Amino acid sequence: MSTIVLRFGFAFLLMSCLTEQLFAQQGFNWPQIRDKFEATNPTLRAGAIGIAESRSQEITAYLRPNPDLTLTTDGTQVAPYNGVWVPLAGTLVSSAVSYLHERQGKRELRRDSAQKATGIAETQQVDLERNLIFTLRSAFVQTLQAKAILQVAKDNLAYYDQVLGVSRSRFNAGAMAQVDLDRLELQRVQFESDLETSNVNLKTAKIQLLQLLNDRTPLEQFDVTGPFDYSEQIMTPEDLRRAALDLRPDLRAAIQAVDKARTDHQLAVSNASTDPTLSVWYSHNSSFNNPFDFNTVGASVSIPLRIFDRNQGEKLRTQQDIGRNEQLRDVAVAQVFTDVDTAYAMVVSNVNLLKPYKAKYLDQALRVRDTVSYSYQRGGAALLDFLNAQNDYRTVQRAYLTLIGSYLTAAAQLNQAVGREVIP
Repeated sequence: MSTIVLRFGFAFLLMSCLTEQLFAQQGFNWPQIRDKFEATNPTLRAGAIGIAESRSQEITAYLRPNPDLTLTTDGTQVAPYNGVWVPLAGTLVSSAVSYLHERQGKRELRRDSAQKATGIAETQQVDLERNLIFTLRSAFVQTLQAKAILQVAKDNLAYYDQVLGVSRSRFNAGAMAQVDLDRLELQRVQFESDLETSNVNLKTAKIQLLQLLNDRTPLEQFDVTGPFDYSEQIMTPEDLRRAALDLRPDLRAAIQAVDKARTDHQLAVSNASTDPTLSVWYSHNSSFNNPFDFNTVGASVSIPLRIFDRNQGEKLRTQQDIGRNEQLRDVAVAQVFTDVDTAYAMVVSNVNLLKPYKAKYLDQALRVRDTVSYSYQRGGAALLDFLNAQNDYRTVQRAYLTLIGSYLTAAAQLNQAVGREVIP
């Protein structure tokens, strides 16, 4: 009997360990989240398919014109010939092949235009990924911030419960009035509310992050890890602008659009040229009296006269399109400077606000809370002073964590503005 009990206990322990490992949270750091996003996000995958479609259009653009084959019969006799009906007697049989010869590099220009369109599509895909990575990084930061605030809420509630324990002991000893104990217990609602709100915010942040990852992992099994702090090391604005001008994919796409517009204009000019149609034919006419004249061959050249339609409208449109894309390129350059300067200012502002918190305010709030709590527990401070010290500490802690989240979001925006991670 004891052996069966031991076996059952061992099996139960083993199942408990396996279940705990199965449902344990899996923590992802930022590089892992980014790699997972790039591999699974449906928006990025749809963009990759669009690039493949653009490459397929390159094949179509470089195809040669198809030749034309014409078969003709005429003059078939339906009445008897010399008293004898001979099928197909006197029938004219003719076959002709014609081919449109494109001049002035039309095929090559169409191919170049299609290839440059693919290049723009690839660059726009990179720009799409840049913007989505910023959204992903913001969701990642919000999750880290929600985790940090939740931990602070747990710590504050645990600390306050310790104070309540001491206060109840004082009340039981007759050293505290009932109304003061009631006010302390009512104050606990704020800490409970902070804890519940932090739990909801963490779950919401995880849901948004999982949506971007196209992941259906349960919230209890998903977690993120990473440093939740700030750095004072920032590149100079001049270096950031130079890097952005070299790296920003939207600016590169605007420059590529100007180049493609010039190619399209060359194609419009080329399309205005005359393309001859070359034809050869062979005919068999058995109605001739001379048996040596039954078979004939010939050739012709058909040249359209471009008198009225010389592709004037398309040449003008593509010429104007060059100017339009040049203006859009200048807009993109100005947008690069605006994005970099705005993001840089936000990062510097957050760093300036965080410095005094880390150097002074956090320690001061902790010192005031502990000092007033110690004094209140020994009757040296008023209840109102104690409650104010608790609220001040909560406010300073939450403000600091919120500023850290704002800094990390601004850092992600600066990375987006430059086109690469300048602040990890």
